[in-house]
Order: sequence, then structure tokens, then C-alpha cells
Amino acid sequence: MIVPRHRLDISFGDIASALVAAATARDPDRRAERITARWAPGGDGLAYISVRAALDCLLTALDLEPGDELLVSAVTHPDMPAIVRAHDLVPVPVDLDLDTMAPRRDELEAAVTSRTRALLVAHLFGARFDLTEAAAFAREHGLILVEDCAQTILGPTDSGDPLADVSLYSFGSIKTATALGGALVRVRDPGTRRRMREIERSWPRQARSEHALKSLKYLVLVALDRPLPFTGLDAGARAVGFDLDRFVSTTVRAFRPGPGEDHDAAFARWLRRKPSAALLALLERRLRRFDTGRLDRRRAAGARVIAGLPSGLERPGSALADSTHWVFPVLASDPDALVAVLREAGFDATRGTSAIAAVEPPADRPEREPHEACRLLERIVFLPVYPELSTRTLDRLAAAVAAAERPTAVAPVAPPTEVTA
Repeated sequence: MIVPRHRLDISFGDIASALVAAATARDPDRRAERITARWAPGGDGLAYISVRAALDCLLTALDLEPGDELLVSAVTHPDMPAIVRAHDLVPVPVDLDLDTMAPRRDELEAAVTSRTRALLVAHLFGARFDLTEAAAFAREHGLILVEDCAQTILGPTDSGDPLADVSLYSFGSIKTATALGGALVRVRDPGTRRRMREIERSWPRQARSEHALKSLKYLVLVALDRPLPFTGLDAGARAVGFDLDRFVSTTVRAFRPGPGEDHDAAFARWLRRKPSAALLALLERRLRRFDTGRLDRRRAAGARVIAGLPSGLERPGSALADSTHWVFPVLASDPDALVAVLREAGFDATRGTSAIAAVEPPADRPEREPHEACRLLERIVFLPVYPELSTRTLDRLAAAVAAAERPTAVAPVAPPTEVTA
């Protein structure tokens, strides 16, 4: 039996509700107002089809000069720096402290220039780092501070750190409390928020059929992300030489251009749409029924695995006191070997994900290469840790990792033999 790498945070009841909403939901603008008013009672919330659409809209609203720079956490979703470049702006990576996953202060100071206009930081893997230092740096240099909380929602009223100018939350397909899409965004500056509303108002509306088809696809995926059906699917894929790992990664990817489409043009059209009433109806349901108990159980599952891991095994974000373990990464001495050992033990661990990548430095600033971020991505392995697994299974997973990562004993070197004349 193989334990799948991830459990989608959505029920069959949620998907059935989404399919009904695809046929019946109306008045998306009113729904969006109701959702944002409940989520951010101060009136500074906005609803988008995705976090990427929100970033695109924000950059349009800010109307920065071509060549202006944004400092960006060196590990983030690869589409985020791509969107920055699409606005003729320059994303500059800021290397991370892997214990906290926060941008390092020395790297921030080395990266900032007279052209820097904003700082975009990403909270990764289900944990939040303290924004105090990043906010102080942003204030000192007159920068807009944007926090990406896509991987770290903490509850139905979690709407961001007040130190941030903009906070981004995702309800995409593999996120906590997924609505199979959608984003909530808190924008503190009234002028920026007003311009963003005006820009989004001009975008076309997502077709309700799109959300219905996506719901049907995830109905199948939810049925398959249990050990028994996943094991059968995996065995069948191996028998015919089918790359299941690539298939899973591609299937959950939000955007894929059609055959013969220009990627950049298709991506811009996909971004610049308003969420359908069906998507907003599911988002409203997920927030209203937010399962904070599952977050607590996910924390407990992560803590149990941590207790069984070797003490020397490096974990990104290990210094943070509270993590919801949206995903559970470790840095392996030999990532491919660890994945193979875990596969043999019945765990579908993986090295790759389309959700994060290292940000490339500008061509004229090669010294900004984020070495720690690259080291993380070279050695990272994601373990299947989620609350639906039994304590026995979690203990077995930790034991398998410990056995694979236990330091090899080195035989003592014998003293040189004394040579007598």
C-alpha cells in the first residue's frame, strides 16, 4: 500500500456543492462584497480569481516605471517573478535564512538600490515568519511591503499582518480550505485599493462551465488520493511505463496554454478575469465551514513526525514556533536515495513541485544568485504528512527517514605502525 504525497483539503460534499453552484449561483459582485466584508471587516478586502491575478492587478495599479525593481523572497511560486517581468519590472531575489524562511537582513541591504520600489515576501510551507524586520527595512527605504500568505492561512478570519501594505491569500486547488481557485487580498492604502477595483471591474468574468469542469476533475482526484486507489493507479502506471509523478504535477497546475497558443498572451488572458459566481459560492462555503480542527490535527501530525526524525536532519523553517505543515519538507543528504527508500517503505515522497522555484537574478547582477535558496531546492524532499494518517503510519514514516538519513559510522583510522630499525 502506498501513502499518497498529499491529501486535498476538500470533501465530496464541497465538490457536490460546487457543481450545484455552477448551475445556480448568481450575482458574483454581491457575493464578493459579502465575502470580503466578513473576511476583512475594515473594508480593505478584495476578491480575485487567483493570487497571481491580484499581483498583476496591484502592479498595474501602482504604475511603476519600466526598469523599477521589486525585491522578492528567493523561493516563491515561479509565476510571481514572471508577472513582475511582464510589467517591465525587475525581480531581484533576496536569499533566505533557511531556519526561518525569512529574507536575510544583510541580503536585503545588499540588494536594495535607488530603483527598488517594493518588497514581496513569501511565507512558505505552512509557517509564518515575523514580519517586524522586513517591515522596518521597507519603511527605512520607502518600499511597499507585500506578503504572500498563499501557503499559510491560519483560519477563516486570518487576513494578514498589519505591518504589511498588501496581504495575499490563495484558495487554489491544493491549498488549505481550497475553493478550487480564488484569492482574498487585503490592501491597506485606499487609493491603491480603489484603482485595483477599477482595473478588475474591466476584466471579463470566468465562465461558470470552467469551474464546473474543474470540480468534476477534482472529484476524481479526491477519490484517488487515498492509499488503496492510489496504490492501484501507481501499479498500473508503472506497468505501462506511465510517468504518474509528472501527470499529478501537471494535473494540479492551474494554468496550461492550449496547443499552439502563445504562452505569455494566453497567461495574461487567463490572469485577467473576475471569479465566477460558482467559484465565489464555493469560497464562501469553505470560509463559513473552515475546519480549524484539521489545522490543529495537521500541526499534531507534523510534530509527531518531527519527534521521530534524526536530530541533525535539516528542516526548512525549523526555528518557527508554529507551523500548520501545509507541506512537510526536509533537506536530505541524497534526495533521490531518500525518495527511493520511502517509496520502498510505501510512501509517495517527492522532490519536485511546481509551486516553488528559486528566483533568478537579473542578468546584470549575477552576484544576487541566491545560494541558500538553490541549496534548499537541490536537497528538498516533501514527506507525506497530513492528519488523515494514523499515528502508526506517521511513526513508520519518521523511522524510514531516520534509517535513511542516519550518519554512516566511520571506522577509526589506525595509528601508523611504528617502524624500528
